[in-house]
Amino acid sequence: MKLVWVTLFIILGMSCKEAPESTKTEKTATKEVVKEEISPYPEALKKVFDAHGGIDTWKSKQLLSFDILKGDQTEKHTIALYSRDEKIEMPGISMGSQGDDIWLLDAEGMYKGDPVFYHNLMFYFYAMPFVFADEGIFYKDAEPLEFEGKRYPGIRIAYEDGVGLSAKDEYFLHYDPDTFQMVWLGYTVTFKSGEKSDNVRWIRYNDRMTVDGLLVPKSLTWYEYEGRTIKDARDPLVFDNVSFDEVSPSTDFFSKPEGAKIMN
Repeated sequence: MKLVWVTLFIILGMSCKEAPESTKTEKTATKEVVKEEISPYPEALKKVFDAHGGIDTWKSKQLLSFDILKGDQTEKHTIALYSRDEKIEMPGISMGSQGDDIWLLDAEGMYKGDPVFYHNLMFYFYAMPFVFADEGIFYKDAEPLEFEGKRYPGIRIAYEDGVGLSAKDEYFLHYDPDTFQMVWLGYTVTFKSGEKSDNVRWIRYNDRMTVDGLLVPKSLTWYEYEGRTIKDARDPLVFDNVSFDEVSPSTDFFSKPEGAKIMN
């Protein structure tokens, strides 16, 4: 009889010790909930990114370079995609940026533009739509743009205060509703005035090529306009020798060369 009671105590004791372990396992399993990553981009913009090769492909790149053909001269642009450091080279002139410094090397005084305004300007137009994945951006739907009987849905882009040189600039991305490829860009310029503008300029993106898995422009065409009415096309701006790299050059590549002037 004593043997029976001893056996029962042993069984009950083992059951009591095992119970907390079971409860602990259940609690642990409850905590292991897979969190879905919430995209910071509107659904339509995600589809536009995907139509151009995907935002992950873009983010895997460190360096972009391209040539702009201007008559018998060529501008070579090289941009570090994360720091946005830049070098632009043309006959007798070079300019660029490293950190907050924008510099110009122009021994003969030939350059008639504004290096501060030109800083990252052509890169920004060329790298559409992926630059709209930058931080500090607000998105909202834009009124569709109509051209030659077709309607292009749009996304309006604005910036937080302090973002970029002209935080009051606005952009209007309009895409093909069938392919989700970006076709039109509307933009305002507030660089010198510092005030919001209703004057929206228009660029058409209808000539593209694939480079390292990304759909990028072969050319950009500015159009004459009256409000949202698109008129005649100007001569296209043609790009050549486009390349991406997953490794950036040394920081010395973008640093101010001897004899250059800081412009900002």
